[in-house]
Amino acid sequence: MVRIVGVDLPPGKNVKVALTYIYGIGAASSREILIKTGIDPFRKVKDLSDTEVVAIRDAIKDYRVEGDLRKEITLDIKRLMEIGSYRGSRHRKGLPCRGQRTRTNARTKRGKRKTVGLGKRKEEKKEE
Repeated sequence: MVRIVGVDLPPGKNVKVALTYIYGIGAASSREILIKTGIDPFRKVKDLSDTEVVAIRDAIKDYRVEGDLRKEITLDIKRLMEIGSYRGSRHRKGLPCRGQRTRTNARTKRGKRKTVGLGKRKEEKKEE
């Protein structure tokens, strides 16, 4: 089992995909790291030698990942809320802050759908 920056990489996956399991490393930065270290992106994680794993660890030191990145992002959001910016107020309310529409969509932020007015129609039909 290969452990890098506190994350266990899945042994059956290609290295380029397995690196994206680390918070802060996406497909592009994974590709960059593998080019720097000279490792084939399509090799499985279980086939990596110890020297290759060490080389990947050294290459990842140039990136902000995992705990440091999470801490930085939360501090940035906290700063936005403290200065009272629009984006900070959207974060505080739990709404989208990058200009997405909220009249429809944004379900994860607004909760489950609530149907309105069904009882009224049934009563009207009974009276007729």
